[in-house]
Amino acid sequence: MLESLRNKKILLVVAHPDDELLGVGGSMHRLIKEFGCIVNVIILGEGITSRSDLRDRELWKKELEIHQANILKAKEAIGFHSVKTYDFPDNRFDTVALLDIVKVVEQEKKNTAAQVIFTHHGGDLNVDHQRTFEAVITACRPMENEPVRTIITFETPSGTEWRASTDPRHFIPNMFLQISEEDLQAKVKGMEAYEFEKRAYPHPRSPLALKILAQRWGVAVGCEYAEAFAIIRSIA
Repeated sequence: MLESLRNKKILLVVAHPDDELLGVGGSMHRLIKEFGCIVNVIILGEGITSRSDLRDRELWKKELEIHQANILKAKEAIGFHSVKTYDFPDNRFDTVALLDIVKVVEQEKKNTAAQVIFTHHGGDLNVDHQRTFEAVITACRPMENEPVRTIITFETPSGTEWRASTDPRHFIPNMFLQISEEDLQAKVKGMEAYEFEKRAYPHPRSPLALKILAQRWGVAVGCEYAEAFAIIRSIA
């Protein structure tokens, strides 16, 4: 599967700033550096206003500006070719018509000539992750002239593993990308750029927790570090 991604145009569709790193950052760094992939990112939500009782962008104006600067630092850490942000309401994607999100994904896959899309696992606890997945699947219906031939989902630490144990929508990976220490450190550097998202151990977004997760998947497939994915569809 890895060779099939060589030189591909990848669109990474995520809900929040830092989601472009948490489950996929090391792999994106490797795909860009070693496999010649063009990786463009769209971040659908502004990612912070849900920390107030009501959505008030003016209340968070300064923090949102810092967030934008952090996004650029994270972009440089991984080497993304572009990162475009949208303004859907943080943790309130369920208040937005799904079609509105679908239209954004449709336009961006056209703008970037995407052949492959990476996005959130559809069973995450976070409703924005769920809606992002639904929008991608809807925007990439497998019709005759659909350019996106491959859709791959990833876990998001502090979202995927926090769903209820009885939820049937488990993240069951069937693809693993080996990453290096350099790839892992690029991911950690990107996360550390996010002033409002980084956390101390044992939080899942801490540097040590991210390393442990990479080791966990590495052990599962016989290498030092890896990231885990689920292939939703791949048309050869």
